[in-house]
Order: sequence, then structure tokens, then C-alpha cells
Amino acid sequence: MGQRTVSVPKSISKTAQKGTSNESFSLKLSIFSTEIGWCGLMGNSEGVERLLMGHHSAADVRQAANQVCKENHDESIKMFEESNWFPDLSERLQDYYQGAVVEFQDVKVSLPHMTKFQTRVIRELKKIGYGKQITYGELASKAGAPRAARAVGTVMSTNRIPIIIPCHRVVASGGKLGGFSSPQGTSLKQHLLTLESEAIQ
Repeated sequence: MGQRTVSVPKSISKTAQKGTSNESFSLKLSIFSTEIGWCGLMGNSEGVERLLMGHHSAADVRQAANQVCKENHDESIKMFEESNWFPDLSERLQDYYQGAVVEFQDVKVSLPHMTKFQTRVIRELKKIGYGKQITYGELASKAGAPRAARAVGTVMSTNRIPIIIPCHRVVASGGKLGGFSSPQGTSLKQHLLTLESEAIQ
């Protein structure tokens, strides 16, 4: 597949910035179809909170979003409003899943209640570019904790914003895939890595 690069907007879209009077107490949910199944973006003017991906239907995305709100212990997040939130990012994700070379480093994310170690891991992970891979141990070293490969794996397994925070690019040593939290499991991780590899050839 030939390389196709998508232009990158500099900031969160106007749709996400408008909000409502109770925006700080809710999340927006945008549901859209992609090559890998139905996806949902959750967030508000503070940034993207979740990317729900690889579901069989829009109804499944809504169910997953309801579960997110039910399990969330942050009192500022109690509900979501379904809308065409952040359409620019939805389109970029659709392009990405179709094999376009798209980077997401510019996307504003909201990751409250993270430890210093988790913050360092995520910061270093976001530097891993399209088509690149890194092992859990290598990422641990970059985060300043070379013996914390297993802890890095835990951070990856709890990543709420895959693709935008590219945990699929973190693999185990010896060429093994490692884990991947999605409805399609590691088969989707392999698909994404293959997609990126073919796009940059």
C-alpha cells in the first residue's frame, strides 16, 4: 500500500470547544463506523477521555460508554451526551484505519489521577511514531525505570485512549505481541501493526 499522509489540525475542534453549561459534569460521545468496526470518542473541552473501538454496532459502543460512566469514580464524570463531537478527529481515525499515515501527537487528552511514573510512560509512548515499535523493557528505560517492564505492561493494559496513545506499538521481547485491551484482542493489535508497516513501505 502506498503512503498517504493526512494533514494534522493544530488543536481540538470548534465542536468540542463549544460545550454546554454543564460540560464540566459530562462527557460528549461521538459514535462512528470504521474499517475495524464501530468506535466512540468520549471527551469534552478538557480533551479526549476515551476511545472505544472495534465494536460490532453503535449500540455496543453506547453500552460500553454507559459502563465507563457507571464504573468511573470521578464525581465530575457522571453522564455523557451523544453528539457529533470532535468530527475532525473522527475523520482522522477513519483515515488511519483505512491505512493512511496519520499522527495524533497534537490531540489534547485528559488523563486525571495518574502517577508520576504513569505520566512519564505515556509521555515517552506518545513519541513513538507511526510504523515504529518498542518493547515494554525499552519503554520502561525511557521512562527512567529500566526494571519496570511489567509495570509498563500494566499502564498499557489500562490505556483508555488507544491509537491516540499508541499502546499497540509496545510489544514483548522476542517478537511476541504482548497484550491488547480491545473487543478483538491481540488480533486487532497485529492488524494495526501490519497496517502501519504496509503504509510506510
